[in-house]
Amino acid sequence: MTHTLYTLFENFLRSRHLLRHFARWPLGLGGKSPAPGSAQLPRRIEEVLLHASRADAEELLLQHGSGSEGLDPGRAQALRAKLGANEVPHEKPLPAWLHLWQCFRNPFNLLLSALALISWLTEDLKATVVITTMVAVSTLLRFVQELRSNQAADRLRAMVSNTATVLRPAAGARRELPLEQGLAAARRVELPMRELVPGELVALSAGDMIPADCRLVAAKDLFVSQSALTGEALPVEKFAQTRGEGPALERDNLLFMGTNVVSGSAVALVLHTGERTFFGALAQRLGRVERGTTAFQAGINRVSWVLIRFMLVMAPLVLLINGFTKGDWWEAALFALSIAVGLTPEMLPMIVTATLAKGAVFMARRQVIVKRLEAIHNFGAMDVLCTDKTGTLTQDRIALERHTNAWGEPAQHVLELAYLNSRHQTGLKNLLDLAVLQHGHALRAEAQAWEKVDEVPFDFARRRMSVVVAGADGEHLLICKGALEEMLAVCSHVERADRQVALGPELLAQIRSVATELNRQGLRVVAVASRRFAAGQGRSAYGVADEQGLTLAGYIAFLDPAKDSTAPALRALAHHGVTVKVLTGDNEWVTRKVCEDVGLTPGEVVLGQDLERADDLQLRRLVEQHQVFAKLTPAHKERIVRALHDNGHVVGFMGDGINDAPALRAADIGISVDSAVDVAKESADIILLEKSLMVLEQGVIEGRRTFANMLKYIKMTASSNFGNVFSVLVASAFLPFLPMLPLHLLVQNLLYDISQIAIPFDRVDEEFLQRPQRWDPADLGRFMVFFGPISSVFDIATYALMWFVFGANTPEQQTLFQSGWFVVGLLTQTLIVHMIRTRRLPFVQSMAAAPLLAMTVLIAALGIFLPMGPLASGLRLQALPPLYFAFLPLILLAYMGLTQSVKGWYARRFGWQ
Repeated sequence: MTHTLYTLFENFLRSRHLLRHFARWPLGLGGKSPAPGSAQLPRRIEEVLLHASRADAEELLLQHGSGSEGLDPGRAQALRAKLGANEVPHEKPLPAWLHLWQCFRNPFNLLLSALALISWLTEDLKATVVITTMVAVSTLLRFVQELRSNQAADRLRAMVSNTATVLRPAAGARRELPLEQGLAAARRVELPMRELVPGELVALSAGDMIPADCRLVAAKDLFVSQSALTGEALPVEKFAQTRGEGPALERDNLLFMGTNVVSGSAVALVLHTGERTFFGALAQRLGRVERGTTAFQAGINRVSWVLIRFMLVMAPLVLLINGFTKGDWWEAALFALSIAVGLTPEMLPMIVTATLAKGAVFMARRQVIVKRLEAIHNFGAMDVLCTDKTGTLTQDRIALERHTNAWGEPAQHVLELAYLNSRHQTGLKNLLDLAVLQHGHALRAEAQAWEKVDEVPFDFARRRMSVVVAGADGEHLLICKGALEEMLAVCSHVERADRQVALGPELLAQIRSVATELNRQGLRVVAVASRRFAAGQGRSAYGVADEQGLTLAGYIAFLDPAKDSTAPALRALAHHGVTVKVLTGDNEWVTRKVCEDVGLTPGEVVLGQDLERADDLQLRRLVEQHQVFAKLTPAHKERIVRALHDNGHVVGFMGDGINDAPALRAADIGISVDSAVDVAKESADIILLEKSLMVLEQGVIEGRRTFANMLKYIKMTASSNFGNVFSVLVASAFLPFLPMLPLHLLVQNLLYDISQIAIPFDRVDEEFLQRPQRWDPADLGRFMVFFGPISSVFDIATYALMWFVFGANTPEQQTLFQSGWFVVGLLTQTLIVHMIRTRRLPFVQSMAAAPLLAMTVLIAALGIFLPMGPLASGLRLQALPPLYFAFLPLILLAYMGLTQSVKGWYARRFGWQ
């Protein structure tokens, strides 16, 4: 398949690309037959998975040389050496020869290669050599830049590797224990996903990516998103034992690589890894999967094809004019071919590649890993940043400040219940749980008297989770903690001293007022409740239905203070034209307090329930009018991001939780952190090793700097090409000979291309960095029309100079004429970048970077040397008279002066991008 032209860090995202591709394949789930030609499980894999689905869990463990405590480390190491890494084939880097071919295979190089072939067939060997050199320079420079970038990506990838929690024998050697006992006794170890082997037992919880094809051996309220494979929007519930027959993809005790856990917890046996998985088999069948065209690539492609179409129109026009006026159609054809070469922006892929790669290296030095190079441009174009509150605006160091009863009075019993809940839950342990465990560490010995029976994992619909523990008397105690309103909905009584009081409207209002007051102080309130079940019932399984008739014990209140760096970071982002909007699942009052602490005026806070009532049109108005949104679900966050995008904004989203994954995918640029859950990191375009808004401000600046340098080349190429063709048309109509030989045009274009290699390293004026930047094809066309003819004015002045002053007005004197225009044309082309790289006065108010200055001086000197040196005769040039060099600086100064004047008028009239 076609390799994406401008994506260099593709290795980082290939699994993500494949997931998106699979989502379009109907796999025949839900009783439907697969569509003809759709992806299906290979028979060998299907048979093994079906056998595993039917088999008894303990027998299956024995077949894989594993046990209820997990795989022995020695056997795991031996299998890893035999089977290799748990990676699918498309994650392997391209061979050097294929990489070189991909660098060569773009429209510009293919066009130039065709022109070189025509030159060779017509025995114009010099033109063939020059064109081939241009193609080689463009291809090799891009190859080197991509090679360096990929090597940097490999080094950075080690810093952001997804891990899996595997079970290992607690005693160091595997023991023959019953399944449930072994799972409870095993120790948990974090391993990179690439190190997994068949036979491993992996523990899964909300937010985890499924690391391989697996068979469940234990599951609790497990819901898995399989949309990447099946296209099904809703999560699928999975169980330890299959509840029906059918194809492997329909078995509810099988998990597949590339899917992710939405909620619940489980332990699963790894069956297949790497290319032996369903995911890997499809990767082999599909080959290299192309990522859909991004807005950045679409912009580049539009510009490229504008220039190519311009060339396809103008080259035949030059051929016809020269053929009819000169009568030598062969020479006219060669000249038109040279014009076509000159109008081909063959260095554009290299300039884009080098500029983006330089931006990625810059960001890497600031602890930012760029997974997709186009994201750097999107950074610069971003004008709205949506971010969560916790850890971004706040310090992400949550401490448990208070544990009170429902009346706000200190209550040790509430802490004891919260500690038991956090200690025994095996799902997604967040910072709140860690804060409870740290604050209540003195309760560890007392907690050992309670034995865990079951748990009901957290999900974002209920916004609560429960554990069930058994005391010495055999009585079961369900302890539930969660968001206040969701907890009150399942509570019937409240604990007051040693008695239970029925919840009535007045008491509910009083409870809410206590919680609100804590919220106003910036404390995040979590309610704690319980329910007792009599001993002797013999129950070992509990579910959501048991979270009814609870008794509210009280609150645990947490403090996560604002970062000192947040306020200056918000001011810096605002200074650069980026509006920050806060999207959080927390309640209104805590969110409002934190926003006020960091200098962000919250205004009216929009709640999730308000979004539920709003249609799409109303939502588009809401997101423009408000800055802070609270009590949001994952779907709410995604809707807000999409509404902002529909309003014409380039939207960034920063998040690290499983609830952020939909919004990360919907945003133009998804930003996550190294400590995020797996699915969030997979969804992101950029990974921060430091969770800081200040880093984002640097990314915005670098994105705009990158875009500015790309735009310099595009503007310069478009305007100079337009001017050159206009000059050629004038000369072709009135001169009795060609204004420049085909060889001259080719050499001039080669030198001009080389002079632009340093553009990615140029400086950018501060005012260009102050506002978001985007592609504007209309402005590019307008710029070309206004600035292209300026060079033509001085080209025509050079024609007059050579014709009237130096007498180069006959075919016998055409070499002198052509040499004079060769020098002026090359020097004006190399100077134009200095004129259009800034709105200011070049060389005085804004100086280019040293590499660009050096290349300009070098190419200008070489352009003067060629007609004056020993190579002149071979290039069919001749030495210019001394008087010519008296006129040359005057022409160049006049050209620069007129360009500067037009630039000032243009900027006032149309603005300067």
